[in-house]
Amino acid sequence: MDVDRLTLPEKHSTLRVVPMPADLNQNGDVFGGWVMAQVDVAGAIPAMRRARGRVATVSVNSFLFKQPVSVGDIVSLYADIVRVGATSITVKVEVYAERNYADPVVVKVTEAELTYVAIDAAGKKRQLPAEKA
Repeated sequence: MDVDRLTLPEKHSTLRVVPMPADLNQNGDVFGGWVMAQVDVAGAIPAMRRARGRVATVSVNSFLFKQPVSVGDIVSLYADIVRVGATSITVKVEVYAERNYADPVVVKVTEAELTYVAIDAAGKKRQLPAEKA
């Protein structure tokens, strides 16, 4: 497989994880569901900060798997808010894998866009607070 050599984005990752053997499917790749769960966690972090409280995932607007993830890859997830509504926050998440420590390679493995809604203690939708200056 031809691999484009990339570098990690020049910003702080939202989340960084390493998949373990228990995260593999029958073909030896990391389960797509494991990757999706990590993306949901990473996307929720900036959403919770912006909402200043609890959020719930309301939709996965897009999800594209570009390359498989393997055990031992250092998986870095970058999440940025792309849209803010009255109660909702849409976040773009990009996922990169660092692999092959002897000759390091960085590949973009996934990109997704998710929408979260701010919720109160009872789990009901609530208005987002005004943005901090």
